Parts: sequence; structure tokens; C-alpha cells
Amino acid sequence: MSVTSPSTTTKRKMVQIGTHNGSFHCDEALGCYLLQKTDRFKDTEVVRSRDQEVLKDLDIVIDVGGVYDPKLERYDHHQRGFTEVFGHGFVTKLSSAGLVYKHYGKEIVAAAMGQPRDSPAVETTWLAVYKYFMEAVDGIDNGVNQYESDKPARYVSNTNLSSRVGNLNPPWNGDQSEEASNAQFQKAMQLTGHEFSDALEYYSNSWLPARALVQEALEGRHKVDPSGQIIKLPVAGCPWKEHLAQLEEEQKLGDAIKFCLYEDTRAHTWRVQTVPVEPGSFQSRKALPKAWMGLRDKELDAESGISGCVFVHASGFIGGNKTYEGTLEMAKQGLALP
Repeated sequence: MSVTSPSTTTKRKMVQIGTHNGSFHCDEALGCYLLQKTDRFKDTEVVRSRDQEVLKDLDIVIDVGGVYDPKLERYDHHQRGFTEVFGHGFVTKLSSAGLVYKHYGKEIVAAAMGQPRDSPAVETTWLAVYKYFMEAVDGIDNGVNQYESDKPARYVSNTNLSSRVGNLNPPWNGDQSEEASNAQFQKAMQLTGHEFSDALEYYSNSWLPARALVQEALEGRHKVDPSGQIIKLPVAGCPWKEHLAQLEEEQKLGDAIKFCLYEDTRAHTWRVQTVPVEPGSFQSRKALPKAWMGLRDKELDAESGISGCVFVHASGFIGGNKTYEGTLEMAKQGLALP
């Protein structure tokens, strides 16, 4: 992988990626990294210039040139009238990184997962990586506020990546040469690429399997209890709240699920946890009974009439029992009691 200026490019290579020189941002650094992960642009040279005579001969150009045209392999987002978004319900205007990910991301995700591009798993992971990683890059680069009054966040930001990339630019009183800037841009590509790769690995190898387990629990909820309002996770330690909310929305289930049962393998007991009104909220759809809140062990056994109780939190959002059967009974009574 190399980053050059036109003046140092002595020989035209078969394929070259173009972006602007000067101060750089997260979006073009990440966009160049992503392109180098595709079959066509793998390990190709990045040429940094604003000279249109240089850019016009390059195979693909991002974040400069004032043109967005996938047929011409031109991916700028600064021009007047540009309104492109990712689609699939996302409304944040795209940066150059978002444009590259929209058109080439599925290829990158599929290759990393070792699955066909049209695989449902690839589609789900491609969308998840955009939501939880890429969209923040687009929003920050385009100056989109994450919050609009008291409404939910317009995009998720789990990283300060854009700021850290900005800090890699040569200082105002340091070496301002093209060589110094190109060297720092290469570091920016490596930084953004490392974090993208970590995100892709997480969402494909951890997040996606967890979603599948929650889906399995949803499908089997009537076997757990005829009410269909209690789910049992098949594997301990599986993150479930966000997946449950998304799957309920996708399947138009409303807020049907009230309690989730799972094993605490460290304590060798079982837990019954309430479902929050939304992920991250401390408010439950249906708390455990008020009369149980803050009680433990035999006192809780006596109050509930259920043997093997361990505790119920003072706010009623979680409780424990020594057995699965005990937690199930706690959930069932939790549905009926105030």
C-alpha cells in the first residue's frame, strides 16, 4: 500500500485510487482503505491531488472532483444538490466513506465472512456495520447533529474516530510537505481500517450469532409459556435486548415480550429479567411484582410462594432463582401480579 503525490508518481500503474491532498478527514482515509479491500482495487496506489488533470486519468476518485457517478467511479459528496443516503431506512447524507461502503461494502463484508454477497447473513451484517460504525463517520463529516431536540439520536456514534484521524494531520507549525502529509494520511488509513476491521469482526462473529439466538428464543416463546410473553435464551451470556427490539419491530410483534429467562453460569442459578421499553432504558414494560422488590432468599420464598428464590432487585427489573422452573414461575406470576 502506498500513498503518493502526482509529482512523485513516475509511472502510471494499472489501477490507481484518487483523493484530495492537503488536510485529510476520516471519510476519505476510510474510503481509500475500503477500496483496497476489494478485488479490483486491492493494494493499489492512492494518489492525492486536487488537480483535475491528474484526477481525470485515475480509475476511481473519492471525496474530490464535485461528481457523484458510480458508472464513472466518481464518489464526491461536496457538490451542490448532493443528497445521497444509504437507504434501508437511513437518512444521514453520505460522505465519501459512506458512498464507497454503499457500493462496495457488501463485497468487503462477504469476503470477510466467506459467504456469497446475496447471503441473508451478509445483508444483515452489512447493514449493522453501517448503522453502528459507518453512519457516524457520514454524520460527523457532513455536520449532521446526532440529536434533534428530544427525539432519539439520528445516528449511533460509538467512536471518536473522526477526531483521532483529524489529529493525525501535520501540526500547523510542523512539516507541511506533501511527503509528511502523505505519510500521515497512510497512518489515517491504517487507523480507520483497523477499527473498521474490528467492527466487522464483531458484528459478523459475535453480534450476528447473538441475533440468531434471540430469533430462536422468539420462535420458541409459546413453548416456554402459552402467553407468548416470556422468552428463554438457549445460551448463557448472550446479549439480547437490542436484538429483541429490532426483531419485534421487523416482525411487527409490538411489545409482546415482557420477560427474558437465562442461566447465570457463574452463580449456577437462573435469572428473570424484564424487557425495557427500549434498549438502554431503565423503564420496564412490566416489572416484577412490587411486593417482591428488594427481598431475598427465604423472605422472598415466603412472599412469592416460590421455592429457591435468590433475590429481586429493589426496582423490580431483575430477579433470580436457583432453578429454571423457579424463574419461569416468577415470570408467570410477574405477568399476573401488579
